[in-house]
Amino acid sequence: MKVGIYLGKEHIEIRELPLPEVGKDDVLIQNLYSSVCGTDVAVFSHGPNTGHKVTVGGEFGHETISRVVKVGKNITDFTVGERIYPYPRYAKDDTKRAGTIGRFSEYILIPNARRNYSLYTVDERISDKLASLIEPFTVGCRAARRGMIPLGEGKYVSGQNAVVFGSGTIGIAAAVAFKYFGMKKVMVCDFSDFRLNLAKKLGFEICNPATEDFSKRSKEYFGIAMSLNGATADIDCWLDAAGAENILDDFLHLGKIESRFVSVAVNNKPRNIDLLYMTYAQQSIIGSGGYMPEDVWDVQKIMASGKWELESIITHEFPLDKLEQAIRTAGDVEHAGNVVVKMKN
Repeated sequence: MKVGIYLGKEHIEIRELPLPEVGKDDVLIQNLYSSVCGTDVAVFSHGPNTGHKVTVGGEFGHETISRVVKVGKNITDFTVGERIYPYPRYAKDDTKRAGTIGRFSEYILIPNARRNYSLYTVDERISDKLASLIEPFTVGCRAARRGMIPLGEGKYVSGQNAVVFGSGTIGIAAAVAFKYFGMKKVMVCDFSDFRLNLAKKLGFEICNPATEDFSKRSKEYFGIAMSLNGATADIDCWLDAAGAENILDDFLHLGKIESRFVSVAVNNKPRNIDLLYMTYAQQSIIGSGGYMPEDVWDVQKIMASGKWELESIITHEFPLDKLEQAIRTAGDVEHAGNVVVKMKN
């Protein structure tokens, strides 16, 4: 089989390796489409320890849609030919390999395979190409869920407003999930006009803070509410899928009373926060990392609904032997949205 091997900064190779041997409790899957994640771009562009824990000399990638091609003799709940989504945290029976399950390999061995744990059935209404985005969409869905006010039994307070910073795959996924969960108005902000236009085509209000006054623009769209500093935009939830340092600062200064902030981007620098100000403003800061099984199911419902033309955010497709070009393209935010690799010819 062909395998994408990570060899360090700006260095990958496609190698031929033997197919894994399938044990009695294992399942062998063939990848159909794989998506390039921002962390793949980071580790390729900047070297080890800048994205997921990708091992130099090892397989990498974690966003894929696959099909079962062989099952071990003890496996009774999977059938050859079944299309499945490998859940990265448990696919390799090792949570440390969540970012390196081998999505850029033609085949992946799933040890001790379990349904709805390491492998999930995929709704047949979802195309192979779109299904390769299930993983990043679950991250965005989880972040949006964290930003909602729960009512119980999977229901949330509706009619509120949200702004999403970052129009990459996770940001757009969060915006879509916000609408799915009941947000009334959602705006997407980014410095890339190319990616903003992808969000606009899905029906979202957009703003480029580099060329527009965000405070003025958001007041016009959302209406007026009160903050400790006076009149501000009526935004209930701010969601950071971009990671720019100023976003949290802007929330603390501009966020209305009782507003909340969800961080899903990689914010790895220590920050100083005025807790007394937050106390009086009754603001909340919420972290969101990874996803849960409920997000896998909700993302499939969103994708299968056909309400949004989600495949439109995929702007480029490459074969596996053009993997390096695919990763470089994914890093060009002014000319590319989501980039996928077709694993099966």
